[in-house]
Amino acid sequence: MSDSRIQNAALRGKIMSADDAAAFVNPGDNVGVSGFTGSGHPKEVPQALARRIEAAAGRGETFRVGLLTGASTAPECDGVLFQVNGVAFRTPYQSDPDCRNRINAGEADYVDVHLSHVAQNAAWGHYGKLDVALIEITAILDDGRLVPSTAIGNNQTWLDLADRVILEVNAAQSARLEGMHDIYSVGLPPHRKPIPVSATADRVGEPYLRVDPKKVVAVVETNCLDRDTKFSEPDENSRRIAGHILDFLQHEVKKGRIPANLLPLQSGVGNVANAVMAGLNDGPYENLTAYTEVLQDGMLDMIRSGKLVCASATAVSFSAKALTDFNANIDEYRKRIILRPQEVSNHPEVIRRLGIISMNGMLEADIYGNVNSTHVLGSRMMNGLGGSGDFARNAYLSIFMTPSTAKGGALSCIVPMVAHVDHTEHDVQVLVTEHGLADLRGLAPRQRARRVIDKCADPRFRPALDDYLARAEKGANGKQTPHLLGEAFNWHLRALRGEPM
Repeated sequence: MSDSRIQNAALRGKIMSADDAAAFVNPGDNVGVSGFTGSGHPKEVPQALARRIEAAAGRGETFRVGLLTGASTAPECDGVLFQVNGVAFRTPYQSDPDCRNRINAGEADYVDVHLSHVAQNAAWGHYGKLDVALIEITAILDDGRLVPSTAIGNNQTWLDLADRVILEVNAAQSARLEGMHDIYSVGLPPHRKPIPVSATADRVGEPYLRVDPKKVVAVVETNCLDRDTKFSEPDENSRRIAGHILDFLQHEVKKGRIPANLLPLQSGVGNVANAVMAGLNDGPYENLTAYTEVLQDGMLDMIRSGKLVCASATAVSFSAKALTDFNANIDEYRKRIILRPQEVSNHPEVIRRLGIISMNGMLEADIYGNVNSTHVLGSRMMNGLGGSGDFARNAYLSIFMTPSTAKGGALSCIVPMVAHVDHTEHDVQVLVTEHGLADLRGLAPRQRARRVIDKCADPRFRPALDDYLARAEKGANGKQTPHLLGEAFNWHLRALRGEPM
């Protein structure tokens, strides 16, 4: 492989194989890796590390590490390390099935945390000492500056905190990514700086990561594509949810509460989110902007059509088709896309200032508007909180969406009381399912309950919810937020026993 992407002579002298680089990771180390929602993660050193861990297990030795990331990575990072039971601790967001299974079996400790908080928590040592930073980049300049890859996440924080740094220089990532990034450090209290982003397109930092070259112990050349994110065509429920949201936004425009080009958009990942973006792309809106975490296919389509004039995120996560288009037209996309550290992309200060329209998925909501984004039936972790809380509490409009039922219609996603609370009713303004949209702004709890049942619940479950609410209003110890505590979780308990709700 050519060394043209490694222009710094001193660091070029540290080029080695992934296996040799993995030898710098010791049992018990905390390793901060790059990567956010399947992009920009290290591709080869984690696999080499997994081989070391597996070999140690064969000798009867324990070899496990702590793993800190930006968000989810991919099978060649999270997956291989969890397959060999090589991770004792993981934070923050994850989505790998092997990772999830180890967490739910109690074989790995998992700290689920708001993404905007991770860098500060790490700097204060709440996750322990950071021993190694393992970061994918696209190039090293002659003066030692690093050209970032397709995800920023917490990369600069890991580079600053780690004792030892391993760099994967990935030639599969376009060299023309250079200039798309905007690296800005907010610092720590009591010397934290304001973030001078007052419009989505504002650039306030520099396009490079920086590292003390004395800390770099290994440079590994790779040529591996990011994970191919699979997006299926939106189903009928996704299209209906998107339609309700689009009608609502048009109503808000007519009321004069948001401008004709809306407000900056934030959207979670998945097919419903892409369906909303497709609807916006086909709609009457022009000159839209986005201030979000992850740029997916739907927003890329909007940039291509000219509907979306600027998008700020911390990572891109595309299907194979979209990634091909992105790389082929990256010079144009670089004019419209800014990738920032997640401490900035998810920062409450900026979210509140810009007046974000936040749209995120959920597992379930209760009749009062509390939302569970993370735990199936109260105890089993799905993926994690991610950045939904960063946006929900601070957005101008906080929207949560889901199909009204799960498990082929056997479970209602609108329940009397959620079995785990990630977003309280105070942070949830709008709930949406395929059946309708419940605008909860300005409503007292019992009014919210009535609207959630009428607008969002599947018709098969509405009579039971109506009955619960009516009996709670008569029998609860207080009328403000009436609950029957002896049966509020009966729906979940029946599901755990395999009985119908």
